[in-house]
Amino acid sequence: MDYFLTGGTGFIGRFLIDKLLKRGGTVHVLVRKESVEKLNVLRERWGDNESRVKAVVGDLTQPNLGIDSAVLGGLKGKVDHFFHLAAVYDMGADEASQIATNIDGTQQALNAAEAMSAGCFHHVSSIAAAGMFKGTFREDMFEEAEKLNHPYLRTKHDSEKLVRDACKVPFRIYRPGMVIGHSKTGEMDKVDGPYYFFKMIQKIRGALPQWMPTIGIEGGRLNIVPVDFVVNALDHIAHVEGEDGNCFHLVDSDPYKVGEILNIFSEAGHAPRMAMRIDNRMFGFIPPFIRQSLKNLPPVKRLTSAVLDDMGIPPSVMSFINYPTRFDARETERVLQGTGIEVPRLPDYSPVIWDYWERHLDPDLFKDRTLRGTVEGRVCVVTGATSGIGLATAQKLADAGAILVIGARKPERLHEVAAELESRGASVHPYQCDFSDMEECDRFVHTVLDNHGHVDVLVNNAGRSIRRSLDLAFDRFHDFERTMQLNYFGSVRLIMGFAPAMLERRRGHVVNISSIGVLTNAPRFSAYVASKSALDAFSRCAAAEWSDRNVTFTTINMPLVKTPMIAPTKIYDSVPTLTPEEAADMVAEAIIYRPKRIATRLGTFAQVLHAIAPKLGEIVMNSGYRMFPDTAAASGSKSGEKPKVSSEQVAFAAIMRGIYW
Repeated sequence: MDYFLTGGTGFIGRFLIDKLLKRGGTVHVLVRKESVEKLNVLRERWGDNESRVKAVVGDLTQPNLGIDSAVLGGLKGKVDHFFHLAAVYDMGADEASQIATNIDGTQQALNAAEAMSAGCFHHVSSIAAAGMFKGTFREDMFEEAEKLNHPYLRTKHDSEKLVRDACKVPFRIYRPGMVIGHSKTGEMDKVDGPYYFFKMIQKIRGALPQWMPTIGIEGGRLNIVPVDFVVNALDHIAHVEGEDGNCFHLVDSDPYKVGEILNIFSEAGHAPRMAMRIDNRMFGFIPPFIRQSLKNLPPVKRLTSAVLDDMGIPPSVMSFINYPTRFDARETERVLQGTGIEVPRLPDYSPVIWDYWERHLDPDLFKDRTLRGTVEGRVCVVTGATSGIGLATAQKLADAGAILVIGARKPERLHEVAAELESRGASVHPYQCDFSDMEECDRFVHTVLDNHGHVDVLVNNAGRSIRRSLDLAFDRFHDFERTMQLNYFGSVRLIMGFAPAMLERRRGHVVNISSIGVLTNAPRFSAYVASKSALDAFSRCAAAEWSDRNVTFTTINMPLVKTPMIAPTKIYDSVPTLTPEEAADMVAEAIIYRPKRIATRLGTFAQVLHAIAPKLGEIVMNSGYRMFPDTAAASGSKSGEKPKVSSEQVAFAAIMRGIYW
C-alpha cells in the first residue's frame, strides 16, 4: 500500500509515518528542497531507508504542490491514501502566512490528489473549524460554526470547506483537539496551547512553596489530546472500509476546564495549586460594553501586555480562556470501539509532559542565561567591594568578563583587592570612596562617567548594620543617622548620579542589597531595617517612573550572611548563615534575570504573614527577641566572653534560618 503525506516531517506526521511503515507500506513525503536533510534524519528514527520513505521535492503553495510533472505522473494511480497534514498550527502566526498555508496549500493538495487519482484524501482539520461555537458541536456539523474572527479559526474552517466542496476523490476529515506531547514520552516539538502557561506555573513555583494555596481562573473547557492518541486513531480510521465522506472528532469526550488543567500541570511541576478559581460568569451582571471599555483602557492594555510578555503568552491565546465549545465524538467512538484506542486522562500523563517541556522546550534553555553572557564587556559598579558579599560579587563579575568598577572606603584594601582581581585576568577599575559622604559619592559618579561613559549595572552593596534594642538606644540617635546616611542616602546619591545616562541609553539595572529584616520586621535592627526599607521604597517608586524606559531595579532581601559586618555578634557563630559566595550567587541571579525581588521563601512567608495576620507575626518576632540577648558591646558591657548558646536558641534559629535576631 502506498501513502502520500504533506507535513510528514511535522509533529503529527513523523508519528503517523512510523505507524504507516509498520503496515508495510511505502510512504512518499512532500518536502522542500532545503528540508530533504531533515527527512534523512527522520529516516534514522524510523529505521528505514529511501526504499520505503521517499522524498518528493515540492512546495505546499505552488501549483500541484510544486511536484515535477514526471514525478506526479509516476504517482498516478499508485497512491492509496493521501494524508494532508501540512498547516500552520500557531495561534501567533500572521494572517497572510495562515491563508497561504492553510487555505492555498489545501487547494494545491486537492489538485495534486486529483492528479494522482488518490484512493482517499485524508484531511487533518482541527476543532478550530467550529470557531467559537457556543454549545456542543457534532461531527456532522460544519456550517453552524460561528465567531471565526481569529485568522487561525477562519483559515481552518475555510480549508475544510474546500475539501467538502471541491475534493474530486473520496475524502475523510479529522478534527483533532489541542494536540500536546506523547503520553508515554512527553515528546513535543514546540510551545503551543496549554504549554504557554507552563512558564507562569514555573515562576509561581519559584516564588511560593508548593503547599501555599493560590487564586486563579476557572475558564472554559479546553480539549487536550496527546499526539499518540491522535495518530493511533487517525491510522485506524483511515484504514476502515466504508467511512468515506465522514468527519471524525479526535477529542477528549470529557475535557477539563482551564483552571483544572492549570492545577493538573501545577501538581506535575510541583507548584502551588489554585485553591479558589474565579468563574467569568460571576461578572455576567456587568454590561459587555463596560467590560470591553475597561479592557481597552491604556493602563489596562499596557499592564496586560506586560504580564503576558513576561510569561511568554501570545495575547491571542487569552481569547480562548473561556472557550465555549464542547465536541461530540460518537462517530469516532463507534469506529474505535473494541480497538483499545482511547484518550488517556490528563493527570496520568501530565508529569511526562511537564518533564519533557522543562528539559527540552523551556524558552530559558535557549537564552544565554549565564553571567558572562549578561555582563561581558559591560560596565558593572560594585560598592563595598573589598569584603563579604561585595568581594564575592566582584570576583564573579570579574571572572565573567565585566568591566568592573569597585569602590570602597579604605584605599589600601581597595588596591589589594583590585590587584587580586586583575590577576584573574579581569578589567578592574578601583576608586576610593566613603559612600556615606555625599560629596565623595558625587566625585565617584563623575569619575566613573568620565572614564567609562555610562554604567550598565550598579550593585549597591556598601552598608552599615547596627544590632541594638531600642531600650538601649534612647540616647543614640546617631545610630539612625549613620545607617540612613550610608544605606539610604549614599545609595540614592549613586542611583541619581548614574540614572541620567541609563535613561538616555534606555538601558540600566540597579541591584540593591537589602535585608530579610525588611520582610520580617526584625527586632533590634530598627535603625538598619528602616534605612533598607527606605531604599526599597525609593526603588519601587523609581521603577514605576522608569518602567517603560528599560531602567530596572532588583531588591535582594538578603538573609543572614557570614561577613565581617555580623562578626561583632558572637552568637551568630552558632546559627546557620549563608556564605558570601552563596550571597553572590543571588546577586548574579539578580543581574541575569532582573526580577523585581529576590527573597527566601521564609522571608516571603513572613511578609505575607505580616499582611494577613500582623499580630501573629509580631508575637513570633517578639519570641525571638526575648530568646536572643543584646551583645555585650550593645549593652555597654566590656565582657569579651563569648555568650553561651542554648539548644533552644539553636533550634529556633535553625527553624527561622537566615532571619536576623
